[in-house]
Amino acid sequence: MIHSVNRMPRKSPRNGASGKRESILRAATRVFARNGYFNSKVADIARAADVADGTVYLYFKSKEEILHSIFDQNMAEAIAAGRVLIEKLRDPSEKLRRIAMLHLERLGADRNLAIVFQVELRGSTKFMREFSAAGFAEYLGLLRKTFEEGQRSGVFRKDLSAKLVSKILFGALDEMATNWIISKRKYKLEPMAEVVMDVFLNGVSAS
Repeated sequence: MIHSVNRMPRKSPRNGASGKRESILRAATRVFARNGYFNSKVADIARAADVADGTVYLYFKSKEEILHSIFDQNMAEAIAAGRVLIEKLRDPSEKLRRIAMLHLERLGADRNLAIVFQVELRGSTKFMREFSAAGFAEYLGLLRKTFEEGQRSGVFRKDLSAKLVSKILFGALDEMATNWIISKRKYKLEPMAEVVMDVFLNGVSAS
């Protein structure tokens, strides 16, 4: 990812700035989803947020930083929510199931956010290369550590690479989200997590 999920936001110029910043990020998410990141302008975001163009620049130095911030904030929230969700669970399989459900639940609840994550954030090799280096790695780390926990307790095979397995699981969930966006059918995304986890945990063999 372009910046670490722990990257501190720019200092706000006045009290109550967090609400304005959130409003701009929500507006930007809608604009990017509707127009595409590269076709969007800061003026479009300002209009959608009902603020002056200059107000946007009080919080973000560029359109690129806005996109980065959307990613950073939502990844940080997803990781924090995932950790809270599995904190009191003991079964590694159930932990992975809950994380998978949360993953698709969050995207399924906000189609605009899903479009930005699944499409707009992948508009350049530069973005993808940088995403793989920071916050995204932290999310994969949560999956990897959970799988390693299962390996230690004998729930999961010890001959598998936990790092590779975490990427496989993320890839399956990621594909479900992308298919949901481009599909002409109307259906809920969250239940697809059960399908992914059934195949992930039980395989496809009939025996």
